[in-house]
Amino acid sequence: MVEKLLRVGTTYIPVTNVELSSEWYVNKLGAELSYKDQDKAILNFANQSIFLVKSNEDQSSNFFDIYGNERFSLTFEVNGLNALESIHTDFRQNEIRVGEIENRGHTGRNFVFYDLDGNKFDVWSELSPIFREKYLISK
Repeated sequence: MVEKLLRVGTTYIPVTNVELSSEWYVNKLGAELSYKDQDKAILNFANQSIFLVKSNEDQSSNFFDIYGNERFSLTFEVNGLNALESIHTDFRQNEIRVGEIENRGHTGRNFVFYDLDGNKFDVWSELSPIFREKYLISK
């Protein structure tokens, strides 16, 4: 194969109420709304496009691993432990359902949070080196 996949451009997230969910993402996470109709909303944040797609109530982006642990399918990165702690505090103050900051045995720290429909997301304190270099971000 000569060509390679270069980046993830769009992530699709199931939601039960496009109106409420898009407002939540805009107000709680700072997403920018670029389009909305009764079936979907297109948001821009975290350097990608996020589609909120109207789905049945029993849908989520979560899955269970072989040990029965509920897993997230998306990890957001922040620039260091101070940024992670600050966002964690901000999320709590904004009444976002969040887990505790964890040491998972690898570089950095993480915490999970949930949207209105229970979609579970991860936040990691380490920016990827390629992203850091491309956007000239220092530690």
